[in-house]
Amino acid sequence: MVSVFGTLRKAGLTGLGRAVAVAASALWLAACDPAAMGGSGGPSIDPGEPVQVALLVPRTSGIGGDEILSRDLENAARLAMADLQGVRIDLRVYDTGSGPGQAAAAATAAVNDGAKILLGPLRADAANAAGLAVESRGVNVLSFSNNPDIAGGNVYILGTSFNSVAERLVGYAARNGKGRIYAVYEQTPAGEVGRRAIEQAVARSSASLAGIQSYPFSQEGVAAAVPGIVSGVRGSGAQTLFLTAGSVDSLPLLAQLLPGAGLGPGSVQYMGLTRWDIPPNTTSLPGIQGGWFALPDPGPAQAFRARYSAAYGSEPNTIAGLAYDGIAAVGALVKSGRSDALGASALTQSSGFVGVNGIFRFRSDGTSDRALAIAEIRNNQVVVIDPAPRRFGGAGF
Repeated sequence: MVSVFGTLRKAGLTGLGRAVAVAASALWLAACDPAAMGGSGGPSIDPGEPVQVALLVPRTSGIGGDEILSRDLENAARLAMADLQGVRIDLRVYDTGSGPGQAAAAATAAVNDGAKILLGPLRADAANAAGLAVESRGVNVLSFSNNPDIAGGNVYILGTSFNSVAERLVGYAARNGKGRIYAVYEQTPAGEVGRRAIEQAVARSSASLAGIQSYPFSQEGVAAAVPGIVSGVRGSGAQTLFLTAGSVDSLPLLAQLLPGAGLGPGSVQYMGLTRWDIPPNTTSLPGIQGGWFALPDPGPAQAFRARYSAAYGSEPNTIAGLAYDGIAAVGALVKSGRSDALGASALTQSSGFVGVNGIFRFRSDGTSDRALAIAEIRNNQVVVIDPAPRRFGGAGF
């Protein structure tokens, strides 16, 4: 998985670290309800002419894999442009380099060149800097970040946040008689973000928080915390154990030690805030068999990967779909024919958009809602047990 969190600095706020982004799929480019779109703020456009969109990617960041990821993001954006009907996009690509300063400079250059909206940057600190750099110009930023701390003003996040995942999972658990939840999180910035997301999701649902426990982010810390987790779950009568741990950090160790201490999947419902199917061998962990996690609709996701592979001869990074979604939203808005189609009111229209990540919409606070499926690990396989919603206001929202 690719982390899209970074150090934050927006209006004096202190940032929170990393978290995984969940990317996914579907192949339509229309807004769900074009008639509902309005617009306020943002630069004026001529819908009859090509609309200039800037794609900001970390091509020369020096971070391993960023050059290839940047290529995948651009490829996905161009694939989306080819699917647009009646809308012309003038896509120009800008390198955000290795730091917030270069991201701010790239954003400024893009707007100076005529960009009406920015797609990217990838990481939270870069997106924050880009947003601040062009805020006075009235240009909106659709960042690939999943960090809600940078959202707001002219910055919107396309990445799937822990808040969206937690709300989906907590709601499903509550509806299925497993709403007494015990949360366990690592003592890291990402763990703290996850903890807050779980607490907020529980507070907004019919579920209840049976208990909460943290552990130091180390092998010794995990091992030392296991007895307390076991006694906490048993003593609280919790029905569900909600883990923030990722498959590339402490999840494998927890999935080994907790069942060994008598708290196996048969005694409590395991639930994860991160993707338990990435990398694929995660699904073979004995301790998470029967566990639940959230993911985008697998069918459309596979269709997007197949289309991308056919067009470019390689598999896309899981985040590449966010670039497709950004172009999908812009295209749908421009198709409305309004000169203010890229303003805040249009971006936050309640019916949302449909892209390769399924349905999604931006909230007025810059965060996003995304349709997610609930999956269960069964016999080392991923089985969808509750499909992703196809409209806002339906089950799962």
